[in-house]
Amino acid sequence: MKRENYISWDEYFMGVALLAAARSKDPNTQVGACIVDNENRILSTGYNGFPAGCSDDEFPWEREGEFCDTKYPFVVHAELNAILNARGKNLTGSKIYVALFPCNECAKAIIQAGIKEVVYLSDKYAMTDGTIASKRMLEAAGIKFTQLVPRLSSLTINFCVEK
Repeated sequence: MKRENYISWDEYFMGVALLAAARSKDPNTQVGACIVDNENRILSTGYNGFPAGCSDDEFPWEREGEFCDTKYPFVVHAELNAILNARGKNLTGSKIYVALFPCNECAKAIIQAGIKEVVYLSDKYAMTDGTIASKRMLEAAGIKFTQLVPRLSSLTINFCVEK
């Protein structure tokens, strides 16, 4: 008899996105993304951070102050990193799992990459101009977006596997 308490595909891929987010060095917001094809194969992952070659010790992590003294002009969002990390793989018709609803800039990249569905956990910035613009573009492009309501509130990864 097979095991019954396994996680769904949606929970699995969102878990991968959350695990990717754990790589982010951002002290305030850690976001991860996971792009999956229609056969449930992972095509790419990404998390929010500075571009390759830009030291996280030399660029600012601040959220307030003069624009160039904050993280905002420098950080690459998880969705864009996942698209770029795909290194030219065909993303047409794929699905992206992301912890936080995509901003308007990431929505543009999602549309241009041919991704057809966004699955997200949080929409905490729903009332901001960026998210409103993002939803308008995604809807216009025919991209489905769905908030994942997981059956579990947490999942523990145990690195101590019995031998």
